[in-house]
Amino acid sequence: MSARIAKILSEKAFTFSPAQYLSIHRELFLGIYSHAGKIRDYNITKKEWVLDGDTVSYGGATELRETLDYDFSQERDFRYNGLTMDEVIHHLAVFISRLWQIHVFEEGNTRTTAVFLIKYLRTLGFDAENDLFAEHSWYFRNALVRANYNNIKNGIYETTEFLEMFLRNLLLKEKHELHNREMHVSGKFFLGHDDLINDPIKLDGRELKIIELLREAPDLTRKELAVQLECSDSTIKRCLKSMVEKGVLKRIGSNKKGEWIILEKK
Repeated sequence: MSARIAKILSEKAFTFSPAQYLSIHRELFLGIYSHAGKIRDYNITKKEWVLDGDTVSYGGATELRETLDYDFSQERDFRYNGLTMDEVIHHLAVFISRLWQIHVFEEGNTRTTAVFLIKYLRTLGFDAENDLFAEHSWYFRNALVRANYNNIKNGIYETTEFLEMFLRNLLLKEKHELHNREMHVSGKFFLGHDDLINDPIKLDGRELKIIELLREAPDLTRKELAVQLECSDSTIKRCLKSMVEKGVLKRIGSNKKGEWIILEKK
């Protein structure tokens, strides 16, 4: 997957359009997902750790194309003239969070959105690279989630605060600390150190990438994980076994039709 991302980012050609967005997904996931580059045709929900098990309201399957076209047309017509950098970053955070919220694909939305954003930012004159996305991929996803979630009954409101910190680090080289625990809607992890992705002792780099993939698609098979991480099936098997022993993962259901549950630290 890293090689595919690098190839796409090395190409200068880019068109700000839904077709380009779909094309990036196809290039990233061709041979991995049968739906590579295709708009999903059913409604989805995804349980989110950062929402304490709740889900974002994703775009409805029957309106995905229209919603995608609308978001692109709105951004295409937007003028950045006269905006402060704070206003630019806020606008970009709103645009990219709304694009992601559509969740136009069955799987692979976050990675596609990240690659698309990098290429778009470059057309705006920014020096954007993939390093921060690779290092803080789960933070980026959780920030997108928090930008699209309201639970007024419990006093929780959508916010681009976390996404803007990420973008400030990316575009302005600021040094905001990016901790997933600070985004959890319950606040129960805020004062602790219970952050799987930011805990270098608990999991190694490959294990962190497996966690990232399983958060988006808990039913991924060992073979699919091996393809995406460009390693052997035996390596994935060893990593999964290690994470089960560490109390990070739990398998439910059969080998063919089951899925992985990520066990958050308490």
